[in-house]
Amino acid sequence: MSSSAPSSTLAEHYAGESAKVRYAFETTGDGLAAARERSKLVDKVVTQLYRDLLSPDPAGPGNFCLVAVGGYGRQELFPYSDVDLLFLSESGRVSESFRQPVAAMARALWDLRLRVGHSARTLAECGRLHRDNLEFSISLLDCRFLAGDQDLFGRLRNEVIPELMARHRHELVGDLLEVTRERHEKHGSTIFHLEPNLKEAPGGQRDYHVSRWLALIWELDRSGRWVSPESQWPLPLRAPAVQAFEFLAGTRCFLHYRQERDANVLTYELQDQAASLGIGHGSASARKADAPALAPADWMRAYFRHARSIDRLTAQLLDGASPSRSSLYGLFQDWRSRLSSADFSVVRGRIFPRRPAALADVGTVLSLFEMVARHKIELSHEAERWVEEALRAVADRAPAYPGTWEHLRRILVLPHAPEALRAMHRLGLLVALFPEFRAIDALVVRDFYHRYTVDEHSFMTIQNLHDLGGRSSPPPSAAGESWEPKFSEVLAELEQPELLFFSLLFHDVGKGKPGGDHVRGSLEAMGKIFARLGIEPQDRETICFLIQNHLEMSATFQRRDIFDPDVVRAFAEKIGTPERLKMLCLLTYADIKAVNPDALTPWKAEMLWRLYAATSNYFTRSLDQERVHGAGEAAAGAASYPASYLAKASRARALLVASGSAAGAGEDFTAFLEGFPKRYLESHAPEEIAAHYRMARQLGEGPAQLTVQHLKHFYELTVLTADRPFLFASLTGTLAAWGMNILKADAFANSAGIVLDTFRFVDLYQTLAMNPSEIGRFEQTVIDVVSGKVGVTALLSGRASPQKLPRAKVVVPTQIRFDDASSSTSTLLELITQDRPGLLYRVSSTLAELGCNIEVALIDTEGQKVIDVFYLTSAGAKLDSRKQEGIRQALLPKL
Repeated sequence: MSSSAPSSTLAEHYAGESAKVRYAFETTGDGLAAARERSKLVDKVVTQLYRDLLSPDPAGPGNFCLVAVGGYGRQELFPYSDVDLLFLSESGRVSESFRQPVAAMARALWDLRLRVGHSARTLAECGRLHRDNLEFSISLLDCRFLAGDQDLFGRLRNEVIPELMARHRHELVGDLLEVTRERHEKHGSTIFHLEPNLKEAPGGQRDYHVSRWLALIWELDRSGRWVSPESQWPLPLRAPAVQAFEFLAGTRCFLHYRQERDANVLTYELQDQAASLGIGHGSASARKADAPALAPADWMRAYFRHARSIDRLTAQLLDGASPSRSSLYGLFQDWRSRLSSADFSVVRGRIFPRRPAALADVGTVLSLFEMVARHKIELSHEAERWVEEALRAVADRAPAYPGTWEHLRRILVLPHAPEALRAMHRLGLLVALFPEFRAIDALVVRDFYHRYTVDEHSFMTIQNLHDLGGRSSPPPSAAGESWEPKFSEVLAELEQPELLFFSLLFHDVGKGKPGGDHVRGSLEAMGKIFARLGIEPQDRETICFLIQNHLEMSATFQRRDIFDPDVVRAFAEKIGTPERLKMLCLLTYADIKAVNPDALTPWKAEMLWRLYAATSNYFTRSLDQERVHGAGEAAAGAASYPASYLAKASRARALLVASGSAAGAGEDFTAFLEGFPKRYLESHAPEEIAAHYRMARQLGEGPAQLTVQHLKHFYELTVLTADRPFLFASLTGTLAAWGMNILKADAFANSAGIVLDTFRFVDLYQTLAMNPSEIGRFEQTVIDVVSGKVGVTALLSGRASPQKLPRAKVVVPTQIRFDDASSSTSTLLELITQDRPGLLYRVSSTLAELGCNIEVALIDTEGQKVIDVFYLTSAGAKLDSRKQEGIRQALLPKL
C-alpha cells in the first residue's frame, strides 16, 4: 500500500481539471453538465486512489467494492457538494480487513479538499431498513459502481435494494413523507420566500429528488426493475419539472462557485449577480451581446415559476404515495363521499369530475373550488387536469363571466378560502378570471422587510383573518398577551366580510404596474374589474376605500401620537363610519402580519388596538362627552382636563394617600401635574402616575430618578429629572452605546421644569437578561450621563461606525418631511432612512443643537428601514419654514 497522502501529480491534475469545469460552466451556464463533469473527474481521482491504496486491480479484490451513492451516485456533484462513498463488502470480516486502507483513502480525499462522507457496510446491512438513518437507505436508490467486485455490486443493485423496497415500501415512503413535511415547515411551507434556499425549500432540488425516489420505490416494489424515474412521472408535469431542475442546477453551480462553499441560499446580493449573468438562461458570454440583462425581480419571478413546477409535481406524487391511514379515517373519508354533486364525486376524500372538461363552463369550475373552500377536500389529479383543460376551452370568455362575483363572494367567506384561492391561482383560474392578477404572479418586491412574493403575501393576509375565525380564547403561548381574540371579535361583527377579503386579494395588485404609487395602480386595476363584475355601487366604494387607505392605519399609529385627541379626531373623520373602521383595522392586522413572521410585534398589535379603540370611542361620542372643560378643574388643579383624565388623577391621589404619602393629598401633587399634556394622563395608569410623583419627590437625593422594568416583550426605562439641553439626545445615545434597539420614546415636561422621558427598547444581545447584575451598572450609566459625569461620545466610541457595517442588502433613500397640520401645538418631523447604530442619537442631538424640543418621539424599524416621527417645538411654538429648512440641511449629512 502506498502513502495515504495524494501525490502532487494527482492534486495538480484535480485542481487543473476543476478549473476547466468551472470555465466551461461560466462559458455555457450549463449547471447539469458541470455537475456531471465534476462527477467524472472525481471518479478518476477516486479510482486512482482505490488502485493505489486498496487494489492495483480495478476489478479486485473479491467480495469488496466501492460504490458512489447520493448526489455523487446520480452524477450530480455540484462544485462544493459532498462526495458520498459506500465501501461494500460481503461480510464483516472482509470489511475489517480493509479498515485501514479505507481510512487512508478517506484522508487522501480530504487532503484534496474534497468533503467526503463514507460508510462501510456489508451486503446484509444494506438490506436492512435503518429507521434511524433514512438518508442511508434512500441514498442506495442512487447507487453507482466505481471499482472492485462488480458481481457484489450487481447483487446489491439487482437483489438487495429491490427486496428492501418491496419489504419496507410503506415504512420508507411514510418516513420520506414525514421528513419532507418537516423540511417544508422549516421553510414556512411555501415556495415564495424572497431569499429562498434552492436546495431545501419547497420547490427546490431536494423536492425534485424526493419525486425521483418515490417513482423508483414504487417501480422497484411493483416490478423489481430499475427505470428512469422521470419516465414514471405524470406526463403534463414531467417537462416543466425537468426544465426547472436544469434552472436550479445552473443556479446552484453559480452559488457554489461565487461563495466557494456548499451554500445554497439565494440572497438579494446573489440574485443581483445571477440576474446580470443570466444564470439559468445561458451565461452572459453565451447570450447575444445586445440582449439586455434581466432585472433581479424578473429573474426571481422565473425562479418561483420553476419552483412551482417542482412543488406541484412533488405534491402530487406525495399525495399518491401516502400510506393508507387508519380504518376510522377511511370511514370518515367514505362519509365525506356524501358531499358528491351532479358535477363532482368525492371519493376517499378527493374530488373527481363527472363530466368532460369540454362541457364545463366557468360557473362549474368555480363551483369546484367552492367545494374546496367549504369542506377542505383535496383535488384529485384528474380534477386538476380537468380544470386546466376546461380553462383552455373557456379562456377567452372567463373574464366576462357574469356570475364570477356571486361565486367568489361565497368562496371568500368560507372557512377554507385560502386553500381554494391558492389552488385557483396554481391552476391558472385566478388569472383567467382576473388578468390584472397576472401582474403580481410570483412578483418580488425587494425591500428586505417583506418575506414573500406579492401574490403569496395577498393570500396570507386572507389566511391571517380566517385563522381568527372562531377564536374565543388565546392560543397557548409561552408569554405575553394574545391579541387574536380581540381582533376575532371585530371580525365576527362585520356585516359584509367578503368585501374585506376581496380588498385584501387585490390591495397590492398595483405593485405589478409601472410607477411608484402601487395604491393608484391597484385602484386602476379595480376599475377594470368593476366594469366586468356586478358589484353594487356602495360595495365598490367600500372596496376602493379599503384599498386606497390600506396603509393609513399603520402609518397613523406608527407616525402619529395616537394619544393626542386631535390625531384621533382627524383619523376618525377620514375613516367615516364604524364599519369601515372595523374593516380597516382587520386589514391592517392581516397586512402587517403577512409581511414576515415577526412583523406584527406585540407593540404594533397594542398600538393598532389602541387606535381602533380610541377611534371607536370617538364614533360613539363617549370621548367627546368626557372632554369637559372647566367643571372639576379645581379638584385636579389643572385646567381643561376631561373627566376621564380627572378620574385618573383622583385615583392616583387616592393611591398616594393610601400608601401614607401625605403630600399626595396636598398642593404638591397638583403642582406635579400642572403643565403635563393631557396625553400624559391618557397614556399612563393611576399607579404609574403615583409612582412618577414619588420619583419627583426624591429628586433632591440625586440628579435623576429612574426605573428599568422588564415587561412582556421589551424593557422600559423611565427617567425623571430636571430639564436641560440635550437631555433626550443623551439618553438615546446611552441606549445606543449599550446596544439597545429603541421601539418607542415619550417625552413629557411639566410647568416646574421636570422632565419625564420613557423609552421602550429591546435588549438585542440579551445583555440585561443574561446578566442581571448589569442592570445596576446600566442604571448608573444613565445617571452619570444625566448628571454630566460621563459624556455620551465616550460611551459610543466603542460602538460600530457606519463604515464598519456590512453593505446594506436594500438601500433605503433618506426622506425628510415636515407636517404642521397634524398637531395644533407641534411641528412633525418625519424621517425615513437606513437603519444604523446610534442613528437616533445623531438625529436627536442635532435637533437639540438647533434649539428644538422633542415633545414626542415615535420610533419604528422595518427591516433596515427606520421610520421616525418627532413632535417638535422651539421656544414653545411650532417651527417656521426657515427653521425647518435649517434642520433638513443639518440632518442630511449625518444620515
